[in-house]
Amino acid sequence: MTKKLVLILLLLSTISCTHLSRSEREDLEEMKSLGIREDSADQVANPGVAAVLNFLPGFGNFYLASGNGGDSAHYIYGTLNLISWPVSVIWGVPEAMIDANTINKRELIYYYKYNKKGKAQLEKLKK
Repeated sequence: MTKKLVLILLLLSTISCTHLSRSEREDLEEMKSLGIREDSADQVANPGVAAVLNFLPGFGNFYLASGNGGDSAHYIYGTLNLISWPVSVIWGVPEAMIDANTINKRELIYYYKYNKKGKAQLEKLKK
């Protein structure tokens, strides 16, 4: 029974990474083609902090869920990592770093698509 629970938690944790949607990936590629770098915006989630915090049971995920660009699904991921700790460190640390980078990319896209200043800057670059 315990082995099955660990296997289920492991499978759930490996599919829990934050992803960009297809349209977000296309927007990001367009922005890159206009010379906008992925690291040009303020980071709302620090990948290093998220990774280090996930050495503790799920803390990195809770950090990602509570931030400005936070993804509330990370509360669930953090809980799963908490339940399966210390084994969860194996997948939780790299997952938190990857997810923080994805959240930052999403915030960059939102800035240029929805923020008044960002939209104006993007229009200037398109000309």
